[in-house]
Amino acid sequence: MRMMKTLALAGSMLLAPSLMVQTAHADQASADRLTHLLEPLKTYSADFEQQILDASGSSLQDTSGHMWLSRPGHFRWEVNEPYRQLVVSNGDEVSLYDPDLEQVTIQPLDDRVTHTPALLLSGSASELSQNYDVTRQQQGASETFTLVPRANDTLFEQLKLTFYSEQLGMLQMTDSTGQRTAIDFNDAESNVDIDPVKFEFQIPEGADVIREQSPAAP
Repeated sequence: MRMMKTLALAGSMLLAPSLMVQTAHADQASADRLTHLLEPLKTYSADFEQQILDASGSSLQDTSGHMWLSRPGHFRWEVNEPYRQLVVSNGDEVSLYDPDLEQVTIQPLDDRVTHTPALLLSGSASELSQNYDVTRQQQGASETFTLVPRANDTLFEQLKLTFYSEQLGMLQMTDSTGQRTAIDFNDAESNVDIDPVKFEFQIPEGADVIREQSPAAP
């Protein structure tokens, strides 16, 4: 019996490197497939519905609006209901405007900011395999990619991107508290002309401005 246990243990040790190699190959294949879907996405425009749930599954907030992106680094996110909000990236800075508070927060478009889920879409698809562990599940024409950040300073612990017939249709995020954000995209258009003015933010007269520095800034 002891000899059988020893042989079984030795066999599992021999299998372990093979399984690790297979997993690594599968993860790389998933990252390559996601890159293949995102790389041709130069511009994207869609209506969205966003739902935020707490760890128990209770709804915390429902919002809707429209988003535009133009890669690399240009992004506009307009929340219309129930509370207006605007996020604009011009490739160098990200501006967050809250009309109710009449307040604008501006920060550099550094690595920390681009790890937020929405801005992640406007970045380089080829960097996904460097910064995230990627796995893939397919059901018919639906493909879901799960991204787990390798760094510890991101705003989410898991991100899921779902494509329907190779068209981005859903984004889901889970943070360290278990809070979940689900965003459904509707009436999406890919690689259409978007007016560059969409990605320029003009500070409203009378608004309070808060400028945040990059962590690397002096």
